Amino acid sequence: MEIPASEQELLNRAQDIAGLTLGEIALSAGIKIPKDLTKNKGWIGLLLEHVLGASAGSRPEPDFPHLGIELKSLPINEQAKPLETTFVSVAPLTGLVGVTWQTCYVKKKLAKVLWVPVITPKEVPISERIVGTPFLWSPSAEEEALLAQDWQELTDMIVLGEVENIHGKHGQVLQLRPKAANSKAKTQGFDRNGKPFMTLPRGFYLKINFTQALLHRYLRIN
Repeated sequence: MEIPASEQELLNRAQDIAGLTLGEIALSAGIKIPKDLTKNKGWIGLLLEHVLGASAGSRPEPDFPHLGIELKSLPINEQAKPLETTFVSVAPLTGLVGVTWQTCYVKKKLAKVLWVPVITPKEVPISERIVGTPFLWSPSAEEEALLAQDWQELTDMIVLGEVENIHGKHGQVLQLRPKAANSKAKTQGFDRNGKPFMTLPRGFYLKINFTQALLHRYLRIN
């Protein structure tokens, strides 16, 4: 699929697939549907990237670099409640001296997001799951203040060598938790004495309460 030339063209493409099943979209794109998502967790996102013309791939930039727009699929149930937290980016555990909210990767990733809800009840086959109404979002001043506050709290804990003590309860809207294919994947961190040690990679995730509030506001879901 060609790269969309404008924000409006991207939104039009996303609106064109709203109401279609993943099976219909995959068939038209010539993409094979996996039997389950256990070993293909990112398949829905990759399918949407393909049909919408995302070009960033695995590079550390928004999915549509020329538009500054990140693509996020959002699994929801029939009541439009998000089924899981939303991955934002890998969290660096070293080299954080001098990094601020204004210069961090999380802020860049969330500057403008195209959200594509996908109704994905677990009992429904992947091919029959339906794409919902997409919407473009940029953080309001209030939302950005919450994100910045959480990012600062979590980053301060990492810098102070407290990464092992960070749990899901930390952060109002943003959380830090392990992000690894398996428990053998390790990366370097520092303990409270400044000594290096090996730990699981971490990622920043948006909490469910945050994405649910976005759905309610943009799609007027009660």
